[in-house]
Amino acid sequence: MEKQPQVSELETHLGYWLRYVSNHVSHAFMQRLATHGVTVAEWAVLRRLLEYERLSPSQLADQMGLTRGAISKLVDRLHGKTLVERLTSKDDQRYQTVELTAAGRRLVPELARLADENDHEFFGHLPPQEAASLMKLLQNIVSSNGWKDVPVE
Repeated sequence: MEKQPQVSELETHLGYWLRYVSNHVSHAFMQRLATHGVTVAEWAVLRRLLEYERLSPSQLADQMGLTRGAISKLVDRLHGKTLVERLTSKDDQRYQTVELTAAGRRLVPELARLADENDHEFFGHLPPQEAASLMKLLQNIVSSNGWKDVPVE
C-alpha cells in the first residue's frame, strides 16, 4: 500500500486567509458602490481623476496598471453615466483627455466616504498600530512582487 504524502491544511495558508478577508471586504464595498450605480473599477478611475484632474486615457492606463482597452471601456461607461467627459485637443483632434464632470466631482467624496466606512467596518476593531502594521506588511508584499496595477475587480 502506497503511503499518501502529507497534505497541508487549507487554513494553514496565508493566501487562504488573505483571499477570505479580501472577498468579504471587496464584496461589501461593491455593494456599497452599487447603491450609486458605480463599480469598484469605476470608483478607482473616478478617484484617480479627482487627484489628477485631467489625464489622457493612456496616462490613466499607465497610472492604474490597466490596458488602454480596459480604460477605454471604463471611460465609456463613466461617460455614459455623465460622471466624466472627454476633451479633444484643439491642436490635435486625435489627442483626448478625460476629466470629471460636475456630477462626478460631487459623487467622488460620497464614494470616498463609503470606502472609509467599509474600511472601518472591517478593520476598525484593530488598534491603530496593528492596522498600520498590516498596511505596511501588505505594501511590502506588493513592493517585493513589483506589482503596479490597481486592484479593481
